[in-house]
Amino acid sequence: MYNEMKEQVLSNYSLVKLEDKVEDLEFEIYDPIKDDVVNTKLSDYAGKFVVLFFYPADFTFVCPTELKDLNDQVEEFKSMGDVEVLVVSTDTVFSHRGWIKEEHLLNNFQLPMVADRTTVLSRYFGVLNEETWNAERGTFIIDPDGVLKAIEIHTEPLGRSSAELVRKLHALRFIRQNPGNACVASWNGENSPKLQPSIKIAGEVAENLK
Repeated sequence: MYNEMKEQVLSNYSLVKLEDKVEDLEFEIYDPIKDDVVNTKLSDYAGKFVVLFFYPADFTFVCPTELKDLNDQVEEFKSMGDVEVLVVSTDTVFSHRGWIKEEHLLNNFQLPMVADRTTVLSRYFGVLNEETWNAERGTFIIDPDGVLKAIEIHTEPLGRSSAELVRKLHALRFIRQNPGNACVASWNGENSPKLQPSIKIAGEVAENLK
């Protein structure tokens, strides 16, 4: 019965793609700051960049190193003023709470932890491993209009870099605030080179980096 209900829910959504408007999905989170469970939905974060940081499972090995690395950037995320970072796995809120209480790498962990028990989020974003029913390592950035702007998916043994996530967020914020501009490879701040794409500079990019 549970599997039938899950498939019925999942069938309501097709896989989201880059530049798609993201469905207003509902989910349950464990809030480690409040030490409480909260029911929320994506539209509750309207007007902000939302990062969904999927990881395979609580009480695993690479995962706590990734979450610690992410948590080390909390003050940077706060300083942006328009960014919300949510970590996501298919574990329960109870597992989330137990894990951060036990794992010393996660001392003072501050980011909301989504419990994707129905796997709707993992399926919708294309990171559900249907053999283990865990999420793969996937990072998705949704802009303040609810449009998916970045997708990064890693093989399970490969941990991610929170510094690269911060770089992408700053770049996406810059592009949004400066329409018509594009951020070049390894762009890392407003003093980095940027471009205004046009047919007139095709083949002459070197001369037009500003």
